[in-house]
Amino acid sequence: MLGNNYLALVITLAAALVWLRLNDFAAQRGWIGSQLSRKIIHMGTGPIFVLCWLLFDDAPNARYLAAIVPGIITLQFILVGLEVIKDEAAVQAMSRSGNPREILRGPMFYGIVFVLATTIFWLDSPIGIVALMLMCGGDGLADILGRRWGKVKLPWAEDKSWVGSIGMFAGGWVFAVTILAIFIANGNFPVSLSDYLMPVTIIAFAGTLVESLPFRDVDNLTVTAVAAALGLKLF
Repeated sequence: MLGNNYLALVITLAAALVWLRLNDFAAQRGWIGSQLSRKIIHMGTGPIFVLCWLLFDDAPNARYLAAIVPGIITLQFILVGLEVIKDEAAVQAMSRSGNPREILRGPMFYGIVFVLATTIFWLDSPIGIVALMLMCGGDGLADILGRRWGKVKLPWAEDKSWVGSIGMFAGGWVFAVTILAIFIANGNFPVSLSDYLMPVTIIAFAGTLVESLPFRDVDNLTVTAVAAALGLKLF
């Protein structure tokens, strides 16, 4: 029912905002560093949002209602990045250096990708889920592990490491398979999980190669684009 979808929209928005504000608060208080906070937000917001898709029914407008959530959050990112809105907690949580303009790169791209994946793929295909989870789990874990243990750098990217790339593959694969398993168990995709393991593995490997390239602040776009393109071939 349409009313149920509006309730699902409210619950989804509330869940996403609570997660964001908790991390903003922790970063502003100095309980966690801005780098770690940025990646915790990166890794956690996506799965929370995607799991909330299960609250919606199969009405034609459900995907667009759900996409309002990342749309609102992305608009907030833009306004904070442009300093139209002053939000020091958000800046501390989502920027590397404390410069609000950084939010107009990675975090903004992150939100745009979620809007596109939700409206294009939704529950019609596992492609959107895999692409988003590869971005969330893979790119997030790559940065966390790479910064801590990434002493041996990749020959083609001096700011990327072998440990980070392993984290990218493992994190993306685990996030994608876990969320797919939940949706399959819920009856959204009429296949067994084993049918998806090889495609997910191939996509995670390709995403890892793309993430390893020496480009800054565009991984949210490039990784998901490659994952979606491969997904159209493999699923």
